[in-house]
This record gives sequence, structure tokens and C-alpha cells, in this order.
Amino acid sequence: MPVYTLPDLPYDYSALAPVISPEIIELHHDKHHAAYVKGANDTLEQLAEAREAERWGSLNGLEKNLAFHLSGHILHSIYWQNMTGPKEGGGEPLAADGVGDLAEAIKESFGSFAAFKSQLSKAAATTQGSGWGVLAYEPLSGRLIVEQVYDHQGNVGQGAIPILVFDAWEHAFYLQYRNQKVDFIEAMWQVVNWQDVARRHAAAKSHPNPLLLTP
Repeated sequence: MPVYTLPDLPYDYSALAPVISPEIIELHHDKHHAAYVKGANDTLEQLAEAREAERWGSLNGLEKNLAFHLSGHILHSIYWQNMTGPKEGGGEPLAADGVGDLAEAIKESFGSFAAFKSQLSKAAATTQGSGWGVLAYEPLSGRLIVEQVYDHQGNVGQGAIPILVFDAWEHAFYLQYRNQKVDFIEAMWQVVNWQDVARRHAAAKSHPNPLLLTP
């Protein structure tokens, strides 16, 4: 029985147009994301078989595969929820919209929304090869940080919780934006669902921090 399942989209394929075309959303969700879910489930089975057969030398490669597929599944699951239609999303998070805590945290962590936007845009745009730009809550400091994620899981600190993710893999934009990744990332700001980001920030802050447990 599969451990991981592909989540339904919270909107139809055309909901993010014209920022992201229906064709991209359909292929990205139904093919690419689905492949990461299948990859994670298949690798779990392969790991179980290798352990039962005591093929310990194969575990390292299989665990690396699991990290790749599972992280891809997790990031994409956040990605779909992080977006909403251009009429409802985008702009800057404001206290008047019920996301004041998030807006204040961004200001405290980066100095201004403009500075934060620049950091996240550049992190996504300059990822070498394939990867993500990520806004994460870092529990040791209690601050927000921008991470540049290589592939799906590299170049990040342990324990940080992603709350806003920008997919900078070519499959996220190439059919519509061709090689203009920077244009795609700039357009992404029009569909950010700040309500979702604020909920994720509040949830990350409210959970007891296991990294700080003491005897």
C-alpha cells in the first residue's frame, strides 16, 4: 500500500493564468509531482527489500533517492498551496489583510519587504541547475531566512521549516517563459497566497522546538 499520495490541486488548472498556463499546471502536478510520489513509494519498497536481504551496500544510494523524491513531494505539496489566483493573491502582506504577524516577521528578519523580495527572487533565479528559492522559519533563532535549495534538498540547514517556496526547475516555467527564468520568478509574486504563508508561519512558531529540548 502506498505511503505517500499525490494531493489534489486546491484550484483548477486555469486558476493561475495568465501567470502560469493551464498546460504547465496540469503537466507539473499530474506528471512531475506524481513522479516524485511514485519515486518515494518505490524507493521505500526497495529499501525494505535491501534490508531484508541484508544488501547493506545498496542502502546509501537508495536513501539518497528517497531524500530526492520525498523532498520533491514535500516542496511541491507546499508550492500548490502557496499560490492563488492573481485577483486574490500577490502584492505585499499587510496587517489589514490579517497577516500582520507575517508582515512584521519579514520586516524584522530582512529589514523590509523589498529586501526580502529581492533575496528570495535572486535565490530562486540563481540556483545552479535545478532547484528552489525558499522562505523558511528557522527555529533556533526564531527568524525567517531565505534558502537556496539545490535539486530538492541540498544547501539547507537542518530543522528550518519551509513556508513559501518558488519552484525554479525548468518544468515549472519553460513551456511558457522559455529560458526567461527571471521573468517567471517576477511573475510568481502576483500569485503568492499570503494567507497560506501566514498560516504556515504561525504553525511553525507555535510548535514546541525539538532542537532546543534540554534534559
